[in-house]
Amino acid sequence: MDELIIQSEIREKIIHLRGEQVMLDRDLALLYGVTTKRLNEQVKRNIERFPIDFMFQLSQKEKDELVANCDWLNSLKHSTALPHVFTEQGVYMLASVLKSPRAVEVNIAIIRTFKKLRKFTRHYNALAKKLLEIDQKHDKQYRELKKALDELVASSEAKVIRQIGFVHENDQ
Repeated sequence: MDELIIQSEIREKIIHLRGEQVMLDRDLALLYGVTTKRLNEQVKRNIERFPIDFMFQLSQKEKDELVANCDWLNSLKHSTALPHVFTEQGVYMLASVLKSPRAVEVNIAIIRTFKKLRKFTRHYNALAKKLLEIDQKHDKQYRELKKALDELVASSEAKVIRQIGFVHENDQ
């Protein structure tokens, strides 16, 4: 299996929910080559390995929002079951529950993808901080320039312009 293809598939399936980067049970099952039912059965058999910070079930409202915002999840629209989502640590734990060679291979690819996303996020945050600093610096310079221009306008209005030359009586 081509790891680059797997990583691009994985990247597309990682969503941000409740402040976490997570993957849906159905997407993980598809990657692992098992049914969603089988994946969830294995999780239920080993539920002690999946605390709330590793895996949680979506609320109906969260599911509806996901279906509305993510085209690839249209098939969930009429499903009565609320999907489970797995955090990065939950995905790691799935490796100990699903023991097929494909599961191991996919798990390694998922771990690498999460690692790349963390690295990208660090670089993105550093870049955002630098842009904010530049914006603040330019904002300060803009305020100083505006103040100087306002002072120039105010001082030019304060001067009385005296007319030089002959003044006719009717002009006064």
